Amino acid sequence: MSEPGGDAAVTEVQRPRRVRPSYTPYLLLLPGLAWLVVFFVVPTLSLASQSLQTGNVETGYTLTWHFQTYVDALSHFWPHFARSIIFAGIATLLTLLLAYPLSYFIAQKVGRWKNFLLVLVIAPFFTSFLIRTLAWQTILTDNGPVVALARSTHLTDLLQWVQLTNNDSLMNSRFAVICGLTYNFLPFMILPLYANLERLDHSLIEAAGDLYATPIKTFWKVTWPLSLPGVVGGTLLTFIPAAGDFINSRLLGNTQTVMIGQVIDSEFLRVQDYSTAAAVSFVLMAIIVVIVAFYVRRAGTEELV
Repeated sequence: MSEPGGDAAVTEVQRPRRVRPSYTPYLLLLPGLAWLVVFFVVPTLSLASQSLQTGNVETGYTLTWHFQTYVDALSHFWPHFARSIIFAGIATLLTLLLAYPLSYFIAQKVGRWKNFLLVLVIAPFFTSFLIRTLAWQTILTDNGPVVALARSTHLTDLLQWVQLTNNDSLMNSRFAVICGLTYNFLPFMILPLYANLERLDHSLIEAAGDLYATPIKTFWKVTWPLSLPGVVGGTLLTFIPAAGDFINSRLLGNTQTVMIGQVIDSEFLRVQDYSTAAAVSFVLMAIIVVIVAFYVRRAGTEELV
C-alpha cells in the first residue's frame, strides 16, 4: 500500500519547473546592434537615398528615384571597376604566397621567438597608412637600388611585356600600385593564417608520414585543407579593402591606374556629384558582395577564422 499523499509527492517532484526567459544575451547584444545601426545601417540607407536623388550642391537634391544614375555609373566607370577587382585580386594572391610560408614558420617552427615575430608583423600598423605608401615612392625611385637591380636583371623588360609598366621606370605604374596594395594589406593575410596554423594538430601530419606520404603530399592532403579557414579569412580581409583603396593608386600610379575608390573620392570631394558617387559606391558594394558570396561558397568552409 502506498502512503497517503505519495502519488501527489511524486507528481510534484516530476513536474517540470517553469524556466523564466533570460534577457541577458539580448541586453549584451544591444551595444553592438546600436553601433551597427548608427554607423552602418543609417549611413547605408542615407547613401542609398542619395544615389536616387537629382539636383546639385547649389539648388539641393530631391529624391526622384532616378535609377538611370546606376546605368550611367556602370557605363562610364566599368573600366575602373574591372581594374580595381584585378588589382585587388593580384595583390590578394601575392599576399597569400608571401604570408602562407611566413605564417607557417611563425606558428610551427620558431618557438619562443613567436611573439617577437608577431610584433614585427603588426609593426607597420604603428605607422600611418599614408606614410607607408609614400615610402614606396622612395623605394621605387628611378635612381634607387631597386630599379637598378630590376634593370640589370631585365626585370623591367619582363614587366613591360606583361604590361605592368610602360617603360623601364617602376614608379607611377601598375606594378607600383600592386606592390603598395600587397605591402599595406599583407598583415591582414598573415594574422588569420597564423591563428589557423597555430592550432594545427601535429598528430595528423605525423600520421600522414607514418603512412609513407611525402612532405608535398602531406601538405596538399593534410595541412592545406586544414588551413583553408585561415586562407578564406585572410583573402577576404585583404581583397575587400584592397578593392576599394584609393591611396595607392593616387600616390603610386598614373592616369591609367585609377581605381574605383579614387573615382568615388573625386566624385564626392572634387566634382561634388553626390548622386553618382553614391551610386558608384553601391555598385562596388554589390560587386564585392557577389564575389565574396561566390568565393565562400566555392571554398566550401563556413569557419572563416
